[in-house]
Amino acid sequence: MSSSSGRRPTSRGSTASRKSSRRSGVLSSPALSARHVGELVAELAPLCAGRALRAVDGLPPRDLVLVFEPAAAGERVLLVRLSADEDAARLHVQHARVSPHDGPLGPFFRACEQELVGAECARVSQLRGDRIALVEFRRTRAGRARTLVLELLGRRATLALLDENDQILAALDPPRGHKAVRVQVGVKYQPPPAPREPSAEGEALLDSLAAPATTASAASTASPTPLSQRVELVLGSAQTAARAASLRDALRERLAKKRAKTLQFLKGLEVRRAACAGAERVREDGEILKANLARVPRGAARVELPDWFAGDGGAARAIALDPKLSPHENAERIFQRYHKLLRSAEELGADESRGARTLAALDALLARVDAEEPDALEREALAAGVLEAPQVAPRKAAPPAPRLPYKVHRAASGAEIWVGRSAEDNDELSLKHARGNDVWLHTADSPGSHIVLRVEKGAEPPPEDVLDAAHLAVHFSPLRGARKAAVHVARGKEVHKPRGAKPGLVHLSGGKTLHLRVDEDRLRRLLDTRGREEPD
Repeated sequence: MSSSSGRRPTSRGSTASRKSSRRSGVLSSPALSARHVGELVAELAPLCAGRALRAVDGLPPRDLVLVFEPAAAGERVLLVRLSADEDAARLHVQHARVSPHDGPLGPFFRACEQELVGAECARVSQLRGDRIALVEFRRTRAGRARTLVLELLGRRATLALLDENDQILAALDPPRGHKAVRVQVGVKYQPPPAPREPSAEGEALLDSLAAPATTASAASTASPTPLSQRVELVLGSAQTAARAASLRDALRERLAKKRAKTLQFLKGLEVRRAACAGAERVREDGEILKANLARVPRGAARVELPDWFAGDGGAARAIALDPKLSPHENAERIFQRYHKLLRSAEELGADESRGARTLAALDALLARVDAEEPDALEREALAAGVLEAPQVAPRKAAPPAPRLPYKVHRAASGAEIWVGRSAEDNDELSLKHARGNDVWLHTADSPGSHIVLRVEKGAEPPPEDVLDAAHLAVHFSPLRGARKAAVHVARGKEVHKPRGAKPGLVHLSGGKTLHLRVDEDRLRRLLDTRGREEPD
């Protein structure tokens, strides 16, 4: 992906002014302008070029740190932070220690690690003088160029990993619903539209971002990367404060919910205590019913029996019954309830003490939320049993990729070469998937797979790519192993299916025959490019 230098117009709405919106009581940090991005790129480019990438440290949800090998023996590693945080998007040399992420990483971070570790940084550049930075790599594990794109577009900031053809291999933000997303896996990266009219360059970064008073004297002079240090001090600190405020709000909400549940629990204990106070009357109901079983009609929902527990001896006691049970079963049920109330009364004191202790601990924690670090306070609450660890929803298994009628290989230029899997798949490949300008190949006078070399509209296929596709046509046919072979070459629009023809049989209305001498080295290279992303 090419970038441009020179005058750097700012993108839409990119200013260094402070945003007016507030979130969690923390004022949003100033955004980097296009000029600022250009200054940072100029500072990073000579430091990163030619260095090997030792590691990619993902910092979910929206940051990663590139760990570059030292430029010379005895020097330290170079840490470069790329952040797509919506309130503090930035790139800079990372000076402060970074705590590693504790937990699983998402697919974007895993893809960056798999594709980039061990590669060499080719260059760091600014795209179109806009708020878009590119970190380009060569000598990757796949043997092809890779590019990290950081769009520093405020609340639309994002990260993407591109292949050598600018196809998006991984994106930080997955598509949501059915809405089309510009930056999504599988499409060619297209930067956002350039501003209609270039904006004024504005202030330089060091003039625009005011350093904290305690560090202002040293921030710009003591470091060999003063721009990065200033950005880290201002925007990095703002991101840390915003994260702490967000964690503090979340912790306060969890504590408040647990307090409400504890109050409800204590109210339930009051109801239990009132019920336990009537345990003796429940026992009396059971004794009266047991002594008068013969007088109780079956199926009765209520019965009045002499109450010998009353002082006058002539009173009657009404006892509620379950009409589905026999008189004897109703008596047993009443005694079971009596014994349950006795057990509940024994546990009531301990439950009330536990609820009171929990309520007091929650009140104490809520009083400390604004003054202490939320992470440490949460660990204390978890250790004391006041809070439970948040439940993590199990990751849903990704739906299986739809079966394609072809396998994917790549030509020397990176162009895709599609190889039909079966006779029926050959028909679907040639008639439904191939485009009119694509190059279609098949061995002459021999069955075999249909081969499609993908060609952009209006472009001509490189001759070397055609030779690559012809080698695959011979390999995926009964002529595999032959030293020489003839291969039909035509355009996709010249391939037609005769009415009633058997699967795989097509008719050509044009094209030519290529007489091929098989190159074993070329064939091995092509077979090694079998798309890792393409399932069998």
